[in-house]
Amino acid sequence: MRPQTIELSERATAGDAQAALALLEHSMARGHRRIALLRYLQAQYLSAPLQARHHDYVRRVAQRLSAEALAGLAAEARRRRGA
Repeated sequence: MRPQTIELSERATAGDAQAALALLEHSMARGHRRIALLRYLQAQYLSAPLQARHHDYVRRVAQRLSAEALAGLAAEARRRRGA
């Protein structure tokens, strides 16, 4: 990861909704799928101001994944937030 991404990740992990949103934007700009979904779930959990384009992007990603893959990503998101 790049230094800026590392800093944003640390801030998002500490509960910074704007950092989580910035990470999601980063992933969307680069065409990431799975990590974008994880970052979306983190941003949503932190009540980041998500927009329709964020929801649409993740919906398109989710449609390409199997139920098992989605369940695995949801479990990973819960693990990352300590739930």
